[in-house]
Amino acid sequence: QVQLVESGGGLVQPGGSLRLSCAASGSISSLYVMGWYRQAPGKQRELVATITSGGSTKYKDSVKGRFTISRDNTQNTVYLQMNSLKPEDTAVYYCNARSPTWRDYWGKGTLVTVSS
Repeated sequence: QVQLVESGGGLVQPGGSLRLSCAASGSISSLYVMGWYRQAPGKQRELVATITSGGSTKYKDSVKGRFTISRDNTQNTVYLQMNSLKPEDTAVYYCNARSPTWRDYWGKGTLVTVSS
């Protein structure tokens, strides 16, 4: 089993920054692809960013240039640095871990609210 715990969410003004963290524990290895997803009220969950064990990254188009995903394999932690935040970034952000056999694990989420 893999456990994921997110932290770092909160209320921020437009243009501000937040850094989300996801601590992984249990039967997880550095081979897992780690990612961040988000779900806004009334909308489906969507992919924000992913990072492979080798450090290759992918981003949702609307966050490119503003968000940066990174991981520390020694600490089993993945981060999402979010800059230039916009009201449309408001959502619950979920950490995801995908095993080499495509099994998905999810955290409980952390709320990010971008509002003045």
